[in-house]
Amino acid sequence: MSPDPLPLAERLARQIASGGPISVAHYMAEANQHYYGTRDPLGAEGDFTTAPEISQMFGELIGLAIADIWMRSGRCGQAAYVELGPGRGTLASDALRAMARAAFAPPVHFVETSPALRGRQQALLPTVIHHDTIASLPEQGPLLVVANEFFDALPVRQCIRVGDEWRERVLLAREEPGRFIPVAGYRRIESGLPPIAADAPDGAILESPMAGAEIAYALAQRIARQGGAAILIDYGYEGPALGDTLQAVKAHQFADPFADPGEVDLTTHVDFTMLGNMARQAGLRVHGPVGQGDFLRQLGIDARAAQLAATAPDRAQEVQAAAHRLTDADAMGALFKVMAWTHPDWADPAGFEG
Repeated sequence: MSPDPLPLAERLARQIASGGPISVAHYMAEANQHYYGTRDPLGAEGDFTTAPEISQMFGELIGLAIADIWMRSGRCGQAAYVELGPGRGTLASDALRAMARAAFAPPVHFVETSPALRGRQQALLPTVIHHDTIASLPEQGPLLVVANEFFDALPVRQCIRVGDEWRERVLLAREEPGRFIPVAGYRRIESGLPPIAADAPDGAILESPMAGAEIAYALAQRIARQGGAAILIDYGYEGPALGDTLQAVKAHQFADPFADPGEVDLTTHVDFTMLGNMARQAGLRVHGPVGQGDFLRQLGIDARAAQLAATAPDRAQEVQAAAHRLTDADAMGALFKVMAWTHPDWADPAGFEG
């Protein structure tokens, strides 16, 4: 039997010792690949909870929005339901149940690399077809895509202002095992920076979501060729903007993002302007972003919550608390944003009026 591999933190430290500092993007990619590949991080026993795990209402309303746009666009072709980073499959399960009420039962495709999560998804949705990347998704028929808290976990390049120069932010290993420290790299960045960089103060940080941009553009190109729509939900902002948004979560508490790589969830806030630009470049129409709270209210979450509470009065307080958490500006309603892309020949999606 071959020996167990070295812990990720030790492997990264050895990379640094032999080849010099590593970029924040490299660190984040390695850490999250290990993290998601070795566990189910969701729920009370995990590290964080996503909207679909809070209430069935979230997935149901997404499913109805998907079915609605498909029907109003002429029920085009054999559409496929695609989810990027589908967690345990909870959102898809709730969405598909709602779609079925609208007599819409598309085949289900998940882009997921985690063996642990693939197992949970397969148990819940036995007919799901898994993909490592979007490249192997069906090439015929419209794609109806949902990405909830997917782009936030992709690696970003961080640049830092040093005097009148911009340099890439890189990591060195601390003497204490498992811990790293971010510093300014030696190479000056000469191009590719947005205008906002020109007047940034010393020490300012600028994040460049190159991995997210590449995936977004490739996905948008597929929708432009095949038809369809995408609904993207994440916490984020309309950029470009200055600031360090890299954060770590462990056991539902914030943690040091530069300690114990692969054992904490690393994320950054999503630049929705970038996502919209990638879609427009591919020829799609862009809707939003709007706050998650406004989006869900327009889709009818208040009526659905009242219906669920009436059906199960003993759960009425729980249902209302979940609706509040999903929609209130002080909870997830404002920080989390929703954007939709549609093929130019498809109808406008619900949830973006006003």
